[in-house]
Amino acid sequence: MRNTSHRPASHSSRSVRTRATAVGALSAVAALLAVAVQAGPASADGPAAKAAPAVAQKLGKVDPGSLAAKLSPAQRAELIRDANATKAETAEDLKLGAKEKLVVRDVTKDRDGTVHTRYERTYDGLPVLGGDMVVQTTKSGRTEGVTKAAKAQLKGVDTSADIKASAAEKQALGAAKAEGSKKTDADRAPRKVVWMAEGKPVLAYETVVGGLQHDGTPNELHVITDAATGKKLFQWQGIENGTGNTQYSGTVTLGSSQSGSNYTLTDAGRGNHKTYNLNRGTSGTGTLFSGPDDVWGNGQPSNLETAGADAAYGAQLTWDYYKNVHGRSGIRGDGVGAYSRVHYGNNYVNAFWSDACFCMTYGDGSGNSKPLTSIDVAAHEMTHGVTAATGNMTYSGESGGLNEATSDIFAAAVEFNANNPQDKGDYLVGEKIDINGDGTPLRYMDKPSKDGSSKDSWYSGIGNVDVHYSSGVANHFYYLLSEGSGAKEIDGVQYDSPTSDGLPVTGIGRDKASLIWFKALTTKFTTTTNYAAARTGTLAVAGELYGATSAEYKAVAHAWAAVNVGSRPGGEEPGGKTFENTADVNIPDAGAAVTSSVDVTGVTGNAPSALKVGVDIVHTWRGDLQVDLVAPDGTNYRLKSTSSSDSADNVKETYTVNASSEVANGSWKLKVQDKARQDTGYINSFKLTFP
Repeated sequence: MRNTSHRPASHSSRSVRTRATAVGALSAVAALLAVAVQAGPASADGPAAKAAPAVAQKLGKVDPGSLAAKLSPAQRAELIRDANATKAETAEDLKLGAKEKLVVRDVTKDRDGTVHTRYERTYDGLPVLGGDMVVQTTKSGRTEGVTKAAKAQLKGVDTSADIKASAAEKQALGAAKAEGSKKTDADRAPRKVVWMAEGKPVLAYETVVGGLQHDGTPNELHVITDAATGKKLFQWQGIENGTGNTQYSGTVTLGSSQSGSNYTLTDAGRGNHKTYNLNRGTSGTGTLFSGPDDVWGNGQPSNLETAGADAAYGAQLTWDYYKNVHGRSGIRGDGVGAYSRVHYGNNYVNAFWSDACFCMTYGDGSGNSKPLTSIDVAAHEMTHGVTAATGNMTYSGESGGLNEATSDIFAAAVEFNANNPQDKGDYLVGEKIDINGDGTPLRYMDKPSKDGSSKDSWYSGIGNVDVHYSSGVANHFYYLLSEGSGAKEIDGVQYDSPTSDGLPVTGIGRDKASLIWFKALTTKFTTTTNYAAARTGTLAVAGELYGATSAEYKAVAHAWAAVNVGSRPGGEEPGGKTFENTADVNIPDAGAAVTSSVDVTGVTGNAPSALKVGVDIVHTWRGDLQVDLVAPDGTNYRLKSTSSSDSADNVKETYTVNASSEVANGSWKLKVQDKARQDTGYINSFKLTFP
């Protein structure tokens, strides 16, 4: 039975007309032209030639109806046509305003017939940024749940701009210059949009500035400018990049195509994915790799075909993983292959994905001797494309960290799934390229802080950290959910994963963890998803797949608590002296802050560096709430900020606070303020635990 106790942003019991969901037989995959590629010493058994390992037996007692159906591109297109045919009726059912229109972005389907339709919105003909939503309908067509990127109502927006587009463009160019761009004009004229990703919808301009970033990466900076005041509201980078390694994967089989006596690196069995040689250029498509012998590269970076072979191999492994494990045919689910470009720039130490070209691009690394075309880098970049087509978490703040972590998560999943003896799966990123000059990986998932910059756990300022480092929170969560905490060895690699609260976590296995993350990405995450909402989404998915009382559901809660997102299930906390106030305190709607107090006595010295703050608030929309701990001397510790994307009821969390500078004894207060209208609640209890 599908669990609905951990629901998304809002539910509706109203019914819509039943949509046609009948699908035909799945289409067969076209046969491949297998090619032997010499890429260093290895066994002749190319792992790409083998079927992806079956993972069903590793998923445990999963509800089979909640698993994703394997849709052919034609079946997906039919579902999209159905959604388009009924989108006006859906808008009416959701009680959208007369000026609001729905735009279908993506559709996925579960085996039990549940359909998840992802919509964007327009208002009076203008695109609405941050207005996306996922509508979940049963097989009968009844609306079962809605996950919204923003809570605010979309109405009353004045679509007449007070400032000129040229002023917005000037501001955007200044922002781009500050980021290192040398571009002197925008890629296109600023467009009017409605911006509602951060609360009340306002008319704004979106300007996209091109050129190059400071390190030579192409620039696609999106700048949002308030059309009434000229104030910059937000900015994010459209080019999503990551760093990996050249890993020669042995003699493998590649998909190629033959025309007469000539061959090209065109994988006809995987959406006609093509691999191009930029030959040190930084623009255009480059030249499609071709040759007379159907043998690509010689294992050395001096042979330009070698990087092409690595990129093509990584792309086919990633395609196979998403198709065979999650039933997704191509990055967008439409059976269309992206393309890869290698040999970008000169000594360019990076790789990136671009939605604009629907392609992956790889530099050759320091000295042009270490192309960044390893399995995990290819999977990382292609996953940026999958994310863009699904959850589309904005590449900035907490949502940007989740976007980047999603690419690391599935890079690990693809690498393990590939089962290549020359590049065994691991929870390291960029482990084969000496980018740090000391043989260490670029990132660690078991303890992200080992790289010197990434964060092991959540704190209130995590959204201000570069997305490649704030991603550490989700990377750490995924590792803990997969493998558990503590020291262990996996395929010859030593790991030792800590937890923020010092309590252990037992893993449920990588296959289950990956399944939960993928389903949350495709059915729960939106452009504004933050860490709290990611916890809500993954718990909801775990409930759908395994049940709300299952070990898997509890493991998700434990793993999030271990990175300081939410509390341990069942209120499990470390032992120690506890002080609690259970008196109810009403929280006025959009009103003044209220407090609940506890008097701490009999504790010697200062408070600990891991003071546990237990918060139990009953509220109909937790995103409205700002929650602080106030020490006896009046020092304020932020526990939770308001967020329009924190789409869930209640706050039942245990926060960890470094209060070691505070005297323990005295009156401590929980301060709560509701900063938006419409929803109400009360403080149910507040307690402090001194370990």
